[in-house]
Amino acid sequence: METAYPPLNELFVFLNTTITQISIFYSHIPGSGILLKYIKNSHQNDPFRTILELLLVFFAIIYLFTKKYRTDNLIELTPQEVEELVDEWQPEPLVPQLSDEENEFDKIPVINGPQGPRVKLVNGKPLLNISSFDFLGLLSHDSIKEKAIKTLREYGVGSCGPPGFYGTVDVHTEIERKISDFLGTEDTIIYSQGFSTINSAIPSFCKRGDIIVADEGCNFSIQKGLQISRSIIKWYKHNNMEDLERVLRKIKDEDIETGRRLTRRFIVSEGLFENYGDITPLPNLIELKKKFKYRLILDESLSFGTLGKRGAGLTDYFDIDPNQVDMIVGSMCYSIASSGGFCSGSFEITEHQRISGPAYCYSASLPAMLTVAATESLKLLKQNPLLPSTLKFNTLLFKQLLHNIKYLLLNGSADSPVIHLRIDEGIVRVGDIEDKEKCLQDIVDEAMNNGVLLTRAKYNRTQELFSIEPSIRICISASFNKKEIEKTASVIKSAATKVLKNRVH
Repeated sequence: METAYPPLNELFVFLNTTITQISIFYSHIPGSGILLKYIKNSHQNDPFRTILELLLVFFAIIYLFTKKYRTDNLIELTPQEVEELVDEWQPEPLVPQLSDEENEFDKIPVINGPQGPRVKLVNGKPLLNISSFDFLGLLSHDSIKEKAIKTLREYGVGSCGPPGFYGTVDVHTEIERKISDFLGTEDTIIYSQGFSTINSAIPSFCKRGDIIVADEGCNFSIQKGLQISRSIIKWYKHNNMEDLERVLRKIKDEDIETGRRLTRRFIVSEGLFENYGDITPLPNLIELKKKFKYRLILDESLSFGTLGKRGAGLTDYFDIDPNQVDMIVGSMCYSIASSGGFCSGSFEITEHQRISGPAYCYSASLPAMLTVAATESLKLLKQNPLLPSTLKFNTLLFKQLLHNIKYLLLNGSADSPVIHLRIDEGIVRVGDIEDKEKCLQDIVDEAMNNGVLLTRAKYNRTQELFSIEPSIRICISASFNKKEIEKTASVIKSAATKVLKNRVH
């Protein structure tokens, strides 16, 4: 009886010889090794991208060899058919109907004159502005205005060029040096937009395959940076260090089980949370990042200038060496009355961003007058060391006055100048998010009628990754006196009572 093994062996030999010849031929192609390495690195943990690119290549081949067609043979329409089509056509309105959110624009108060803790509307009505991030009251400081005007006359409006090309001037390097000295870090890089700073710094270091563990309460800018990085994102419950340790331990166990190769790993959090007003426990973060060997990215946009004895942020507040935080990211739009942002850390971290930070490489540099305004604000903060303690006193006084407020919950850490007032659903009868926002807006309007300018916290709910309860966001300023703080608290109490008393369960 004849066996089928010899033909099968011949087939295996033929396949092996063919594959070997193809491999040898491919290895002689210039750059073949680099191409293979790129495919392995870029397609790790992402089979969907591999399939998508193969489909695109297949489509391109079909498109190149498909017979082209011409559109010369147009269908001729009779005059009657043309008239019928014209009669049927309905043009879109030039001005679409406004949404409910756009209809609120008519209610937005318009300030006449410069920003500051005390403002006037176009109708001349004076208001206490407790909705501004001008925590230290430096926005209307005369010396900052004088410096900015002098710089404008000397340098002009701006370079209109990226910092790495022809946009960097001496005042930029000066503010970078000043921030490093103030924080106690090795080096600093500045960006021209505060919002883009953190969402540029994150993807500068985090790529596909890297792992980022982030707080669920992080602000919208951080969320965008995480999405742009295309890294593996793991979330832990807001400000919950036990849950953070659980997530880190789970990742470690997965590494052991799957044999996953070691990649760059980061923990991302805010120093002072914009959406909640609470302070992250930095000592615990540093302990966990050392234990599990992660790098720490800390957004200090709101804590810079507000927390600590010197106002140097969370490391000053907890008396921790700033070099234990790998990247300190902050905004110059708030406490130091300017624009733009900064990232501070080691020299290697800042230099890497100068060639890989999207918002640094592709944006015009910060105008010189705004740079000098930031430098002058930092100088005033150093010359007035009581500013952070005054801010802290005003914060504690305000929270003490609102401690027993009816119908509303007071959210935020004790020393946080950012406070969120949310409806107490255990007492007040409310419906969905829209109903809550309407109630809060009524409180804002009532407070404005009584001389206090408030604002609801606004969110892009179609893009926010986590649901956030509607709130009124209050920002305390060091420039308020005791009488103004007492008046503000009294007005808010009265407005909340007037609006919500009829909604009690």
